[in-house]
Amino acid sequence: MASSLFFSTPIPTKLISKQKPFSYHSSNPLLPQLTHKPLRSLVVSSAAAIEAETQTSSSNSSPLKSLPFRVGHGFDLHRLEPGYPLIIGGINIPHDRGCEAHSDGDVLLHCVVDAILGALGLPDIGQIFPDTDPKWKGAPSSVFMEEAVRLMHEAGYELGNLDATLILQRPKVSPHKESIRANLCKLLGADPSVVNLKAKTHEKVDSLGENRSIAAHTVVLLMKK
Repeated sequence: MASSLFFSTPIPTKLISKQKPFSYHSSNPLLPQLTHKPLRSLVVSSAAAIEAETQTSSSNSSPLKSLPFRVGHGFDLHRLEPGYPLIIGGINIPHDRGCEAHSDGDVLLHCVVDAILGALGLPDIGQIFPDTDPKWKGAPSSVFMEEAVRLMHEAGYELGNLDATLILQRPKVSPHKESIRANLCKLLGADPSVVNLKAKTHEKVDSLGENRSIAAHTVVLLMKK
């Protein structure tokens, strides 16, 4: 009879192999080991943060796929307070207040870094460069940008294009827009034709519209080399 073809014999335990743990160094091409290089002494400790986050959240997951395109989104917001410089995209903008932050508070560069890290499937800027670490106190955000770009290239990607939006009520960004964009292109090593920057007010609504904060959104497209 047909029912005689089925058996209830248990599967031998020796035939069941345990899932191999996630290997930071070999199985994930998007998480290269951070190395010591000139002018990078501030960022070498970020390797431990990346590895710890990876082992915690991805120990049982499959390696990330090597995709032809990757998209990332970044967002950042800082309070504006008197007595601080207002630095946007690495450019010091004259204003009666600036960003209160652990580093230099560059909302645009922080946003771009997060977009790149997000596209690569890496931890966010706050995990790699925590504001609880005195090492980053007053650090220029160009250090964070340099590390994000290095990780992008080591993962085998290059910038396809970037679109960023600044949101602030004051001061007017238009007189400084090209300087900001030029410096952003320099930090990214990108042609100006693939880097777009917009600025908007918040129509005097909430903290952004009341000149008490500044925010930025960024979307990046990364392309496989």
